[in-house]
Amino acid sequence: MQKKKGNETLFDLSIENLRGIGEKRGAVMREAGIATLWDLFMKVPRRYVDRTKMVPIAELPVGESVTVIAEVIVSKSTRPNRNLKGRPLPTTIQVADESGTLMCIWFRGGSYLKAEPGDLLALSGKVEVYRGQLQMTHPEYEYLSEGIEVNELVHTARIVPLYGTNSDMKDSGLGSRGFRRMIWEALEKYLECIEEPYDLEVRNRNDLCNINKALQDIHFPRTFDELNKAKRRLAFDELFDLQMFLLRHQRNFVSGEIGNHIKKSNSLVPNLLRALPFSLTGAQVRVCGEIEGDMELAVPMRRLLHGEVGSGKTLVAIYAILTAIESGYQAALMVPTEILAEQHFRYIQSMLSPFGIFPILLVGGQSRAVRQEVLTAVQSGAAQVIVGTHSLIEPQVQFARLGLVIVDEQHRFGVSQRTSLYDKEAKADILVMTATPIPRSLALTLYGDLEVSVLDEVPPGRKPVRTEIRKPDRRGKIFEFVASRIRKGEQAFVVYPAIEESQQVSLKSALEGFEELSSGPLAEFEIGILHGRLQSERKGDVMEKFVKGELHVLVATTVIEVGLDIPRATIMVIEHAERFGLAQLHQLRGRVGRGGDQGYCILVDYGKEVGGVVEGSSRSARRLEAFSNTENGFEIAECDLELRGPGEVLGTKQAGLPPFVVADPLRDLELMQRAREEARKVSGIASKFSLS
Repeated sequence: MQKKKGNETLFDLSIENLRGIGEKRGAVMREAGIATLWDLFMKVPRRYVDRTKMVPIAELPVGESVTVIAEVIVSKSTRPNRNLKGRPLPTTIQVADESGTLMCIWFRGGSYLKAEPGDLLALSGKVEVYRGQLQMTHPEYEYLSEGIEVNELVHTARIVPLYGTNSDMKDSGLGSRGFRRMIWEALEKYLECIEEPYDLEVRNRNDLCNINKALQDIHFPRTFDELNKAKRRLAFDELFDLQMFLLRHQRNFVSGEIGNHIKKSNSLVPNLLRALPFSLTGAQVRVCGEIEGDMELAVPMRRLLHGEVGSGKTLVAIYAILTAIESGYQAALMVPTEILAEQHFRYIQSMLSPFGIFPILLVGGQSRAVRQEVLTAVQSGAAQVIVGTHSLIEPQVQFARLGLVIVDEQHRFGVSQRTSLYDKEAKADILVMTATPIPRSLALTLYGDLEVSVLDEVPPGRKPVRTEIRKPDRRGKIFEFVASRIRKGEQAFVVYPAIEESQQVSLKSALEGFEELSSGPLAEFEIGILHGRLQSERKGDVMEKFVKGELHVLVATTVIEVGLDIPRATIMVIEHAERFGLAQLHQLRGRVGRGGDQGYCILVDYGKEVGGVVEGSSRSARRLEAFSNTENGFEIAECDLELRGPGEVLGTKQAGLPPFVVADPLRDLELMQRAREEARKVSGIASKFSLS
């Protein structure tokens, strides 16, 4: 290979460097996401076919897939011929070895076969008997010319990779056989040029084969044991790159950034604790100590706080906020929705105003005059606590002395948005929070750049929420029960998966439900509706009325999933519960029973509707049953991960996170932990493989 100037890598070499890949084929490959040689090598087979079993023709097992090596004795290639309807006639050949004969037939695709009597072929396929003759239909075939060894075969007599190729690739001659041959030739030409990035000690410590062996065996393994070792190595590489990516965002790890060294509070925090009508839980005391210890260090804090719904994360955040303010710094709290921002703002204001501290709110729906007033207060330092949405990361928001950044419901932002706020002040302490308990494997995936604190305890005296699953034919009884509780002074949520009806999917919508309940079973009560399309002022008005008890029922979409704390809300009815993830259901259920009264969560399961017919969905039924049997958020998170898999639990890819091709956070937890440790130990290793 002619090397270009500079440190050329497989990431730089375009796919057109391969023989037979010109401009047209290159465009097709790029459309399929294969622009470089590395993209090609990381096009991992979707599955493998074992064609290693080779037997003589006389011993061919009927009904099994095997490989034979035989000589062509009769060839009836009918490429030019067509029957009366214009369809190609089949192609047939007869082959033989020393033990017997075998017929092979292709009803389609055989026109490419150019076998002549005397040619030696390797044939892989399922053995059948037709009219007393052993036969293979549509077998894979390969020519064995002089000098070619069996272990050099690509399509037969081995563990054969099968790739996902689209129609454009097939039309360009890059179907299964063509694509397989292209990767084989690319590996032959470029594999030995790849430089191993890890030293032998690292590989031995983690039981890793070298990179050349891994790339060869992920495509063309000799045994399934070799294939598994290749997968382990490539999965480790992906997880190592992920951990390096995340650790780069730990400024104290990468550059030794000097932090603000915020001192322990001697006034504001003790005054807060004395003013509280309750004591902190043991978990809150522990976590506050961890945060306080981090803030006192000379390097910036980078910590994740996650735990149960209702475990008191916001109070822990206020503890940190007061600590920063007493040392003369500003604190910013970023949340994903305006509704949650307004809820946090009201709560923090009620907690801090007795100490002469008045937070300000920054959200997208504010008027220009209000927004300018807020920006001026932030820049001058007059605003000590700023609560807002993603508006906080906009360039025009300039802080005077930002010392603490808190991000709530972190998983909704993604790494890039999170770091945009961090970049406002490199020395600031960072605390990210989520009310969704996260399995250890996903915590390492999403938050590998952070230390972890867990709130696994809820305030004493809170009763477990009773959770029941009901079918739609019980809705009348359900709303009779809701009405009876409201008459006792309680409030209710009724949640729908969509705002309005859809022609594609038959779902009850929030608007439809609002109309039905207002004129039907709950007509005697005041009902409000809340969804994402309402104007900010309208949202705030509805929420304020519900908080004050002026509304008895709140019909809503999942905008009420987080942040709402309504002590008199005791009932949560979730329509089409089968449409929600377990973590989402857990969040919704956490909105009720927070005031000490018994809470109720009623899941209305409509099953799965197909073509107008409602059918039971075993997976959704299992999910709902698992959810109803526990209130432990960590158990629910693990169950959600097991039932839906990491892809669905994570939802859309986190902004800025490298995608996984081989690694699986659920399966590879042990490997994830190893990769994290190695990323810390060998941070000087480049994450991309150089060509030697």
